Amino acid sequence: MSFAYSTQRILEIVGDDVEFSGEYLGEITGIASLAEAMAGDLSFLGNSKYRDAVASSAASVLLLPRDYAQTPKSGQLHIKLDNPSHALALLCRDIEKSLQPLPAPGVHPTAFIDVDAIVSPAASIGPFCCIGKGAVVGAAVLEAHVCVGRYAKVGDESHLFSQVVIGDYCVIGERNRLHPGCVIGADGYGYEFIDGAHQRIPQIGNVVTEADVDVGANTAIDRARFGSTIIGAGTKLDNQVQIAHNVRIGKHCLVVAQVAIAGSTVLGDGVILAGQAGVAGHLSIGSGAVVAGGTGVSRSLAPKEKVRGPTAEPIMLYNRVAVLQRRLPDLFKRFDKLEKRVESLPERATSE
Repeated sequence: MSFAYSTQRILEIVGDDVEFSGEYLGEITGIASLAEAMAGDLSFLGNSKYRDAVASSAASVLLLPRDYAQTPKSGQLHIKLDNPSHALALLCRDIEKSLQPLPAPGVHPTAFIDVDAIVSPAASIGPFCCIGKGAVVGAAVLEAHVCVGRYAKVGDESHLFSQVVIGDYCVIGERNRLHPGCVIGADGYGYEFIDGAHQRIPQIGNVVTEADVDVGANTAIDRARFGSTIIGAGTKLDNQVQIAHNVRIGKHCLVVAQVAIAGSTVLGDGVILAGQAGVAGHLSIGSGAVVAGGTGVSRSLAPKEKVRGPTAEPIMLYNRVAVLQRRLPDLFKRFDKLEKRVESLPERATSE
């Protein structure tokens, strides 16, 4: 992958509300970390703990916060702005368009589209896709081997990567990005133990994802037993996430890798579930709540509550207990010494 960006083009992308220090007249042909960048590369300072690495970086152009005051090297340009990380994201978004251009509208000859399906002429339907009876596909991109079930809907500007499965009657909103292997609308996990056997409970609901939802690779969102499993607008699901039937996730939530949410739990807006957290069923997680990685949540959480640990303790309390746990071996030794001293006191008194 190759690209070349002039300083002028970079400024057109990141905006003109910037400050300059130094000069670089060439083109940028790579992006790298501060430590690994070479001449011709662009780098950035997005985390203050790497601030000391800026002075030794060999990058030709650096995106820096406005309060960075050191002088650049000869042939090096500092571009200072409010948010270097966001500026880099804007640049990478432009690079992505050239490195991974969207396919032209059209239907690959190996794709199957049911005669009762409706597909926008602006859609791109890739090799071996299957679009079922009554499905509606807007001006979206479906890469190879995508399956859209009967009467399902895919909104405009959504991008379904290879081997995505959309179950019957499910609704994918506008500008969704569904990464390879994710499954939207498999049966919810519902059984009743009757007459000595687990009997399957039919799952006749669907899944609805609102606008601007991202779903990571190999993530599963189960259809509702009845009604809808809902993913709110702007929510981002990482890889290998499990969302059970009838879960409702609010707007702009972050659900990180390997999180599992059991059935009928409701998340408010702006909730963060860090990696490998588990949330039991039929709970309410208030807006703005934060659940640390590996936490097991078995109770409802208030808005903006922050929890950590296997029993979802308040995060500050959990951190204090964790610090005290490290001191336990020393405390036991001290207690043992005190115990021995106390036991020796009656013998001394008798001998006297």
